[in-house]
Amino acid sequence: MQQIRVHGPDDWRLDDLPDPTPGPRDALVRIAACGICGSDVSYIHIGGLTGSPMALGHEMAGVVEWVGAEVTGTAPGDRVIVRPADGGDGPMGSGGPEGGLTPLLLVRDVPGVRRLYPVPDGLPLTTAALAEPLAVGMQAVNQAEVRPGERVAVFGCGPIGLLAIATLADRGIDDVVAVDYSPTRLDLAGRLGARHTIDPARVDVWEELARVHGTAPFMFGPTAATDVFIEASGADRVIGDVLRHGRVDGRLVVVAVHYQPIATSFLDVMMKQFTIRGSMEYPPRFEDAIELLARRDLSEVITHRLPLESFGDGLGVLEGSKDCGKVMITMGEPG
Repeated sequence: MQQIRVHGPDDWRLDDLPDPTPGPRDALVRIAACGICGSDVSYIHIGGLTGSPMALGHEMAGVVEWVGAEVTGTAPGDRVIVRPADGGDGPMGSGGPEGGLTPLLLVRDVPGVRRLYPVPDGLPLTTAALAEPLAVGMQAVNQAEVRPGERVAVFGCGPIGLLAIATLADRGIDDVVAVDYSPTRLDLAGRLGARHTIDPARVDVWEELARVHGTAPFMFGPTAATDVFIEASGADRVIGDVLRHGRVDGRLVVVAVHYQPIATSFLDVMMKQFTIRGSMEYPPRFEDAIELLARRDLSEVITHRLPLESFGDGLGVLEGSKDCGKVMITMGEPG
């Protein structure tokens, strides 16, 4: 068996390991596809989360190959999405002993922690692997509590931002502005439901937001009338810019990872009665993301498909121009 693992800072390897040894409450899943997440890049740079080696991969779908005697509700041959939930052995691909960037995944304690969800008929397994990042983007929209008729700006159109836009469109929120430097990502954002797109290299973001969303009054001068901001870029300056330029009673949801403390003007927060919320992981019903994948074809979010042996090339795409959507590692499409 092969597995992408982190051995230290900037030291990842495709390791050859013994096949997993499952127990009576476990299952083995033959992985068909696993996305590379921006957090995987961060884990590699910092050398992992819980010592090394650390298995990577938490966006996966595949086919059940074997189940233990105590496992019910799933059987060999079932097409499944693996939810990397935090069970007794830790989250899969984010500090636990298993990760999805492998052809054969050991899923522990299936009766105790629900990790396996059926793939809807007709949904390709490669697309089904979008369920985890879609659930992350969807939870950001949930945290924002966007109401019909509100105006939204999504900063950062990587996969999470793009899938937040898809969620907003699915809910009938159509006045959405996408902000990113990548032409590819802005094009995807428009196709997924953003009414307007902004490239900060070409125009002033806040002047453009005021143009497309109108303005709202503030004691020191009008601001853009954008109601909700979703921060999916990971760029530290975005948070300060939103508080400085956002409207009274605006709302900011932070779904991107910011590892370092960021200077924050709580005077702006106070004077504008601004709401800041974090967003972590998934909706209470993980199935919400799977049902959206069944309703709407989101496969265009996947711009790169690479074999496991080309994982390094996938990292290069994510760390280079970032002119991409989801980079997906595929290991065949069984079932």
